[in-house]
Amino acid sequence: MGAAEVLAAARARLQRLTPLEAADAVAGGALLVDTRTPAHRAEQGELPGALVIDRTVLEWRLDPTCPHRIPEATGYDVQVVVACRHGYSSSLAAASLQAVGLRRATDVIGGVEAWKAAGLPVHAGPVDIRP
Repeated sequence: MGAAEVLAAARARLQRLTPLEAADAVAGGALLVDTRTPAHRAEQGELPGALVIDRTVLEWRLDPTCPHRIPEATGYDVQVVVACRHGYSSSLAAASLQAVGLRRATDVIGGVEAWKAAGLPVHAGPVDIRP
């Protein structure tokens, strides 16, 4: 199975959100998680209210049973909305979060590029980086 098939299988399990739907979910209490690199965040801007979590530790920070979890990882029913630059790696990340039990994990269709195109806010910082 190639990368395109893996991505399609991941997305088939998600109820992906448009940028406006993602903003509404965050306003309703969902966690917005930004997995972009520092360079991409500097280029595109920061997402207001997002938690910045490196993709390499994402599952450990959000699994509510993990000793390395963040305080917001209070249970498997927490809605997590993952954002990346274009909406590809975020789909894989959200599917991986579902695989560890976060059944409401999803991502932003089109990523931060689509977020900005929808007229949603970005800013220069500071950000809430979670190592």
